[in-house]
Amino acid sequence: MNEKILLRATLARANFLKGYGCAQSVLLAYADLTGLDEKTSARLGSSFGGGMGRLREVCGGVTGAFAVLGLLCGYDDPADKEGKSRHYADVRELARRFSERSRGNSIICRELLTGAGLSGASGGEAEARTPEYYKKRPCPDLVALAAEVLAEMLDEKGILK
Repeated sequence: MNEKILLRATLARANFLKGYGCAQSVLLAYADLTGLDEKTSARLGSSFGGGMGRLREVCGGVTGAFAVLGLLCGYDDPADKEGKSRHYADVRELARRFSERSRGNSIICRELLTGAGLSGASGGEAEARTPEYYKKRPCPDLVALAAEVLAEMLDEKGILK
């Protein structure tokens, strides 16, 4: 893995270990490229941790990567059907790469958690971020993987710095 890609994965993991949610961690790892400040990045990603507010749907790390991909490579003209198609293809490619490399072979939070032997139940309060929490959770690795896959794709496009 090249240094630029490793840096993004490392930043995302470090953000998660600081206590940020999954999507926040990825958005913050790319703030220098998106132009979003730390507060805006954190707020933008705040709804998507735990698979969308602990609904256990799409992994927050993947959602954060989708958001960065949209900010850097998305379309903004509703009449740009080609741009929309190209961007949606990129989103599907990011999901495919992540899914292939995740332990649960999925982008769905509950499936990734149950694949790690944890409950994928939705709702409830967020768990305390204790050393025991980090030992059993796949989330730091999944956040790093989402940031890594995104970095690879951005590097292929010549965007990654």
